Amino acid sequence: MAKLVFFLTLLSFALCMAATSPTDFIKASCKATRYPELCVECLSGYAGVIQRDERRLAHSALSVSLARASSAAAFATKLTKVRGIKPREYQAAKDCIENMGDSVDRLSQSVRELGHTGRAVGRDFLWHMSNVQTWVSAALTDESTCLDGFAGHLMDGNVKAAIKRRITNVAQVTSNALALVNRFASRHRARNP
Repeated sequence: MAKLVFFLTLLSFALCMAATSPTDFIKASCKATRYPELCVECLSGYAGVIQRDERRLAHSALSVSLARASSAAAFATKLTKVRGIKPREYQAAKDCIENMGDSVDRLSQSVRELGHTGRAVGRDFLWHMSNVQTWVSAALTDESTCLDGFAGHLMDGNVKAAIKRRITNVAQVTSNALALVNRFASRHRARNP
C-alpha cells in the first residue's frame, strides 16, 4: 500500500510538472528576483527557448541584460552630441559610456562562460559559475558607478533624467539576471553534490 501511495504521489508530481508551461516556469523563477514583474516582462518572449530549463533561463536573462547595456551605452554616446550639453553633463556622460562599455564586456564574458557550464561538472562547473557570478556582479557595479556620476543637484536636467532612466532599467535587469544565475548555480549544486 505504501508503495502505491508513493507511486501515485510521484505520478501526480510528474503530471503537475509536465503541465507547467514555460511561461509559468518563468513567472515562478522570477519570484526569486528583486524586480519580478520586469523579469517576467523581459523573459516571457523567450519562453519557447527557455522551456523549463534553468540554464537557458539564466542565459536568456544575461542576454537581455547585455542587449540593454549595449543600447544604454549607445544612447549615452548620442547624448554627448546633444547641442547645449553642459560640461559637467558631458564629462559624466563620457564616464558613463566607459562604465557601460566595461559592463557590456563583463556581460559578454558571462554569456560565453555560462555556455561552458553545459557539460561541466563538479569543480569545473563551480569555477565557470564563479566567473559568471563575479562578472555579472562587476557589471552591476559598473552600472551603479555610471549613475553616481550624475549625483547631486548641479547635474539636474534632461541629460541626467534620460541617462538615469535607461541605466536604472539596465541595473534592474542585470540584478534580475544575477539572481537567476545564482538560483541556477545553487540548484545545480543541490542536484549534484
